[in-house]
Amino acid sequence: MRIRVRRTGGFAGIERTAEVDTSAVPDAVEWHTLAAAVLRDGGDDGPGVPDGFSYEITIDGDTVRCGDPHLTQVQRALIRKALKEGA
Repeated sequence: MRIRVRRTGGFAGIERTAEVDTSAVPDAVEWHTLAAAVLRDGGDDGPGVPDGFSYEITIDGDTVRCGDPHLTQVQRALIRKALKEGA
């Protein structure tokens, strides 16, 4: 499974991207569980906040778009895990 997280926006407007191939990681089950939950929950196209982050999560070609402050717990967990920082 390939998981790609792209973060845009924020005060500085710095883009960050991370990609994970779960076939090469020891915690693949955790990645798969988070990915399935993100796809099941879908995205939120609601209005964001000024200088907030927007996220694009692509899992094997399926993309979910979401942003602050409307992230679900599983979206936030997957973003943190992929970008290795807070979401």
